[in-house]
Amino acid sequence: MNHARARWRSCIEAAWRGQRLCLLALLPLSALYGALWRIRRWAYDRAWLPSAHPGGKVLVVGNVVAGGAGKTPLTLAVVEYLRRKGYSVGLISRGYGRRGIQVEEVTATSDARQVGDEPLLLHRRTGLPVFVGADRLAAAQALRQKYPQTEVIVSDDGLQHLRLRRDLEICVFDAGGLGNGRLLPAGPLREPWPRPTSDVPMLIVGPPGLNLPPLEQSVPVHRRLSDTAVNAEGQRRPLAALRTQPLVAVAGIAHPERFFEALRAQGLTLAECHAFPDHYDFGSNLAPFLAGKEIICTEKDAVKLWCWRPEAWAVALEVELPEAFFAAIDRALATAPHHAQSHYDRAHGSPPT
Repeated sequence: MNHARARWRSCIEAAWRGQRLCLLALLPLSALYGALWRIRRWAYDRAWLPSAHPGGKVLVVGNVVAGGAGKTPLTLAVVEYLRRKGYSVGLISRGYGRRGIQVEEVTATSDARQVGDEPLLLHRRTGLPVFVGADRLAAAQALRQKYPQTEVIVSDDGLQHLRLRRDLEICVFDAGGLGNGRLLPAGPLREPWPRPTSDVPMLIVGPPGLNLPPLEQSVPVHRRLSDTAVNAEGQRRPLAALRTQPLVAVAGIAHPERFFEALRAQGLTLAECHAFPDHYDFGSNLAPFLAGKEIICTEKDAVKLWCWRPEAWAVALEVELPEAFFAAIDRALATAPHHAQSHYDRAHGSPPT
């Protein structure tokens, strides 16, 4: 069942990357989607829909293409840079697929099903405050209320969450770029491209050589697997030490095949590869399925899989970015207006609680 879902998603994304005739029937829905998106953007631009800034500085890391684009590793790289610069940093996220409804703080013992796998990964990797909620503004306000010393809030995803005002946008692309350039559902775009002009600066990040029409040049990012695998007990092993044994690779991410290819490129022998849908909820029913096998998985999958298979080896995805990228972040933070406290449009009264 889950393998079928993964294959179906792969077929859809393959269609989005081309100009398949089967997608022509969806063009009216894409036109409707685009019209609704433009009306919504227009309403926010004219303050007909309320928006607010939670205070401090806000950086949003997101994408305009449906599916994974490597946002979380990039978010981690941005957060670590800001920490080295001496900023007090907090993170917010929607927590895709979470069962919780209200805004919630992520802790080291949180259940990924309650807070989302990516927010739990972010907290465990950084130890920083992480709040989740469908309303990113409410999550940011809750973070600032509990941790008023926070100077910079980094939002993992939320590029289209216009209710949250921001000081810098970082838009991430993978090698697929804009796909066929069409809006959902006839294409992968969550919003029209190029984006409307805005007072908020945007950094575009993608693989080396990626060019986006009409004139945008992306900041090149190099992605690679970490040289070391880790299990739930904190034990570490170089990937090179795993080359002598057959492994079972498990991935519940947007593009599982890319993870499998990266493992093979490291010289690992994959006896089995099991692809699951993105954000897959690994449960106890998986334990017998993989009993007695040496498992290797992504870092995002590990926060769920370790509950049942703590000996599984997790491999992180790392990114390398040019100094120009971080210099642009410095300039954006230096020139952004100072927000001492949350500001809500006066026309709409007090901020929501």
